[in-house]
Amino acid sequence: MGKWKLWLRDLILSSVILTVCFFTSVVLEIVFHIPEQISAAFAFAVFLISLLTDGYFFGLASALVSVLLVNYAFTFPYFALDFFIPSNFFSAIVMGVIALLTGALTTKVKHQEAMKAESQRERMRANLLRAISHDLRTPLTTIYGSSAALRENGDRLTPEQKDKMLLGIQEDAQWLVRMVENLLSITRIDSGNVRIDLVSTVLEELVDSVIVKFRKRYPNQPVHLELPEELVMIPMDAMLMEQVLMNLLENAVQHAAGMKNLILRVTAGEGQAVFEIQDDGCGIPEDRLSRIFSGYYDSKDRPEDARRNAGIGLSVCATIVRAHGGTIQAENLPSGGALFRFTLKTEEMTDEQ
Repeated sequence: MGKWKLWLRDLILSSVILTVCFFTSVVLEIVFHIPEQISAAFAFAVFLISLLTDGYFFGLASALVSVLLVNYAFTFPYFALDFFIPSNFFSAIVMGVIALLTGALTTKVKHQEAMKAESQRERMRANLLRAISHDLRTPLTTIYGSSAALRENGDRLTPEQKDKMLLGIQEDAQWLVRMVENLLSITRIDSGNVRIDLVSTVLEELVDSVIVKFRKRYPNQPVHLELPEELVMIPMDAMLMEQVLMNLLENAVQHAAGMKNLILRVTAGEGQAVFEIQDDGCGIPEDRLSRIFSGYYDSKDRPEDARRNAGIGLSVCATIVRAHGGTIQAENLPSGGALFRFTLKTEEMTDEQ
């Protein structure tokens, strides 16, 4: 939130709280005849404003305004300012102290939360770097070794051997491209400096685009689609959401050992679309479920083909979905296999649409 937007929000919030407090005080005096509670009501209003706004300004300003309101509207002589009433000086001191202490407390808490968030981001970066250092080594070594062998011993290799090496280089290069795409996406969103542009997208067009790309990469892996019959419009960054679906489908292909069926299911209702990617493979080890979107696996979790288990792709999925205001989760199915589910808000459809 920008500086001026934050200031305007705090101004509106302070005004609303003081207005509610003022009319509550009127009710206390006229209806319940307990004017002695009015100062306490305004002190509580000052406390709320100091607690909910940023910094000290609005808390101290509300304390000053509260003292003036009590003096003007609720202290004899009414509707006249009298600065020589001792109780008003005492109220001003009490409210000012409340504002200062509450402002100091909330500022300290916000600073600690910011430090904690930065610590978590640093830990995430460290995890990503550790994962990347392992995962880039395998494909780069393969590319270097195969290209060196082709260059130095190409005349002694059979066409089949050359084709196998070139295929390995191509697959590893494609994997590296996907890794770079994922890293760019997660750093772009985590930086907080880039705004997600939400554009109304037809669900069926999004899924068709993803399936076309997926079939080019995995022509032997069918995907069973279950989509709603009605037109569903979803505000999203379509390129990022394609990346989410591709990552989840590829994750199933690479990790769901024994998988025979892969399902992409979407249901819509109550203002949201629910995406589910379901497989009937080996499932997810229970000890990994709680950290599957963290972007990092311990070395003991990594299979022999380490480059396939970075966890970066799933971390990217979680980052993109949450940036869209959605939720994402993973679970094992009782019948076997894993289910990844995420939700996005949909647009309301009118008759004109």
